Amino acid sequence: MREWKSLSHVRWDCKYHILFVSKYRQETIYGQLRKKIGSIIRDLCRQKGIVLLEGHAMPDHIHLCLSIPPKYSVSNTVGYIKVKSAIRIHRELLGVKRMTGLSFWATGYCVSTVGLDEETIRTYIRDQRKSETE
Repeated sequence: MREWKSLSHVRWDCKYHILFVSKYRQETIYGQLRKKIGSIIRDLCRQKGIVLLEGHAMPDHIHLCLSIPPKYSVSNTVGYIKVKSAIRIHRELLGVKRMTGLSFWATGYCVSTVGLDEETIRTYIRDQRKSETE
């Protein structure tokens, strides 16, 4: 049975599989940086009321399964996560003082609605490392 959420005038269940890559697809997401990026993205989702259902960071890209309230568009949500996480990554993890002209993520992103295949998508995200080595 689906778990419907509600706001004042709507009942909803909106889940999306989102993928975005690092700038120039450089393999920069590893070790301690990988763990910190995960906590930064979790924190940003919590601030907006977005539920991070599943997430996995590969060396050059990130998979997320998000439950986004209908009051936010997907593009605004992804933009918020990418911009705010890039700022925090530069400030907190890379120690950069000057913020102009810096970016961590590539411009675009990939999104797909999860629909009724939520468990399949979550398993796919969880098993990224296994499918890459096969």
